[in-house]
Amino acid sequence: MTAKMSYETIIGLEVHLQLLTDSKIFCGCSTKYGALPNSQTCPVCLGMPGVLPVLNKKAVEYTIKMVLAVGGKVNEHSIFARKNYFYPDLPKGYQISQYDQPLSSGGHIDVETESGKKKIGITRIHLEEDAGKSLHAGDSSGFAGTIVDMNRCGVPLIEIVSEPDIRSPKEASLYMQRIRQMAEYLEISTGNMEEGAMRCDANVSVRPVGQEKFGTKTEVKNLNSFKSVEKALMYEFDRQIRLLDAGEKIEQMTSLWDDVSERVVPMRGKEESHDYRYFPEPDLASLHITQEWLSQIKQTLPELPDERRARFVKQYGIPEYDAEVITVDRKLADYYEEAVKHYPNGKVVSNWVMGEVLRK
Repeated sequence: MTAKMSYETIIGLEVHLQLLTDSKIFCGCSTKYGALPNSQTCPVCLGMPGVLPVLNKKAVEYTIKMVLAVGGKVNEHSIFARKNYFYPDLPKGYQISQYDQPLSSGGHIDVETESGKKKIGITRIHLEEDAGKSLHAGDSSGFAGTIVDMNRCGVPLIEIVSEPDIRSPKEASLYMQRIRQMAEYLEISTGNMEEGAMRCDANVSVRPVGQEKFGTKTEVKNLNSFKSVEKALMYEFDRQIRLLDAGEKIEQMTSLWDDVSERVVPMRGKEESHDYRYFPEPDLASLHITQEWLSQIKQTLPELPDERRARFVKQYGIPEYDAEVITVDRKLADYYEEAVKHYPNGKVVSNWVMGEVLRK
């Protein structure tokens, strides 16, 4: 316990959200979840020779909505880039993403911690395509190995990259919950982590309390539940402290969280950006966002969770706690407002919604 008190953890998150478009980002294939494996593919998302990508306008609009919601800057010009790496579920051998000229920069998300409200900065939000899904398993026939489902190839993703402002696993979980809540309010993503619609990679380092210089960071990939985020980050925090207390060095590496054994499993040495050999995507023109288009998107933004929570307290005279519970889910908040129309007593209705309705 003494060792823990002498260190602090530095966490930055890369949150991936699948967008709720009907078709993929560069082709017309369906994005519907749960279809038969490899049934929603075409030459474009399978990376066949000679095919050309065409950008999905709705995916751009959804990304801009999230940027505006977090107070970020939408860049007038951005470009797509090829991120080169090998993996069985990446048929092209590269992922179309954004690199040095992303769609946006800046912004922040506020989380309510035990010590009060905390602002977590956002470095950038950019648009990219998802890879397929590798299944490492065995079945009753005795097969053991890896099988690949390419349905997910080309599903539009946004990647939300935070500043290294997060100081605990709990803060990381709260930050992700806020992102999912905002995505649901904006109706741009389900945020369903069980279906892979929201995933997270975490960069973690520790340093002695009071030291300004960051320690050596490691990456924990593909965290797909709020509980696994907290458990994995706490495990990695403790692991790094044990090494430092023993006089050993932290090795920069990428690892995976194993939910069964509840431990971090080394995967490979940590990549740097130059390892991916980024270069501009030659088959896509630069993306230009006009002020007219940006203004049109701004007009479609709904009332966001923080705004709605504050209004509920003022308009219906309910405590902040009640407003927080009711506005966690947009549909629940809609239901509450409809109920108040029929029985105009805000506190009585909030008690009923938090008790009877949520119990059901």
